[in-house]
Amino acid sequence: NWSGSLIVASLTGAFGSSFLYGYNLSVVNAPAVYIKKFYNETWQRRYGFSVDESTLTLLWSVTVSIFAIGGLVGAIIVTPIVKFFGRKRTLLLNNMFAVTAALLMSLSLLAGSFEMLILGRIIMGVDAGISLSALPMYLSEISPKEIRGSLGQVTAIFICIGVFTGQVLGLPEIFGQESRWPYLFGAIAIPSLIQVVILPFLPESPRYLLLEKHNTNEAEKAFQRFLGKDDVSHEIEEVLAESRVQRNTKLVSILQLLRTRAVRWQVITVVITMGCYQLCGLNAIWYYTNNIFSEAGISHEKIPYVTLSTGAVETLAAVFSGLVIERLGRRPLLIGGFGLMVVFFSVLTASLTLQNTVHWLPYLSIFCILAIIASFCIGPGGIPFVLTGEFFQQSQRPAAFMIAGTVNWLSNFAVGLLFPFIQAGLQTYCFLVFAAICFAGATYLFFVLPETKNKTFHEISQAFAKRNKVTLEMQEMNHYAAERKSSAEQESDFTSSVDNGETKKEIV
Repeated sequence: NWSGSLIVASLTGAFGSSFLYGYNLSVVNAPAVYIKKFYNETWQRRYGFSVDESTLTLLWSVTVSIFAIGGLVGAIIVTPIVKFFGRKRTLLLNNMFAVTAALLMSLSLLAGSFEMLILGRIIMGVDAGISLSALPMYLSEISPKEIRGSLGQVTAIFICIGVFTGQVLGLPEIFGQESRWPYLFGAIAIPSLIQVVILPFLPESPRYLLLEKHNTNEAEKAFQRFLGKDDVSHEIEEVLAESRVQRNTKLVSILQLLRTRAVRWQVITVVITMGCYQLCGLNAIWYYTNNIFSEAGISHEKIPYVTLSTGAVETLAAVFSGLVIERLGRRPLLIGGFGLMVVFFSVLTASLTLQNTVHWLPYLSIFCILAIIASFCIGPGGIPFVLTGEFFQQSQRPAAFMIAGTVNWLSNFAVGLLFPFIQAGLQTYCFLVFAAICFAGATYLFFVLPETKNKTFHEISQAFAKRNKVTLEMQEMNHYAAERKSSAEQESDFTSSVDNGETKKEIV
């Protein structure tokens, strides 16, 4: 089932998209001291005095958190972009944001402008917001249903690889020095340029070509390339069956999607899953890592190297999830991942609270950190993106990804904004807040989430039909009512059907 084109498309798409998201999450950590020094020197050169500590902290906080604001902008604008340009071309055009951001951030020191670094971070956030919606959409539409989960996990795997790469390149022997930190941001352009060179030679999403562009010939060629076989009549008929259910392929707006009773619980599930994805406390773990390693007796000079273990565990856990997701399914990995995080957050809270009383407890804290990271990457780290692509029909998918992306980035920003206050108020007990969120997420998913492994999009809709209190017939009628066109438009619509391998067109 894994054709050469499918492998190349997934690796190239992820390397120029989700890899950069993960890389930009970790790349600011190593050079933080040098960047703050650069801010102070620039301020002193302009105004004749050093910047006060509170202003410097504010500038640094803006530099870090503005990435999430850019991501929110990207998630909002992605729907019209993927509709007009398609999935593949959106990924290609998105590289303009990445290259522009890389130039701004890498040249900020030379230009003596910290504003360039901040502007580059927000532009890089726009790139991430677009790619985290367009890439899962593209991968879910080019993959056979038998490996859709594994292929979807490529997004999470490359996020983890990006985080790990940012940690490695930030080591003092590479770019983690005062004179070299701009190279950390200049390296962002390399994955983008590689994607620009390779991706144009790969097909567009066949589902997009067939259902939205009504180009049967190109869709057939795309299916043949991605599936590695000549006879793709079964796949075309399967997509057309979805088209007949939808009646037409006019894209649904966000408001229409929210009002559609037939997908109400799908939307709720995506919102809760994406919210828990960001609010489960993994960002707080990164905040505590250096302190916990220091308490365990690890010298300050060795902490950057020990921190690499977190990135390595994250990557291995994501790869493991990709290998077993089609055997175990989405449901047990997602619920199990949140459940394990509840356990290890509870143990971590106890070990941090009592670590001054027993000499070996700091080592238990280190184990809990690695276990929480692994638990997150096994399920919650990538499956929410897979589910968003699986829950909705073709015409609903862009709006669904926009909702998911908005929740994702707003939650990301909320964690960055509120966590310092939570930590100051609750100290080590702050992790109990995240344990409660993980427990609530796991409980909801246990009662609501159906298994989507090896099911068509239509079968997944049927699985939610009872909970949405609609019959299959009502579901189709509701969808048709939400998308109906004028009679004049209907006369110009065509739908394709396959009969003995021959493609015929009929007026709707």
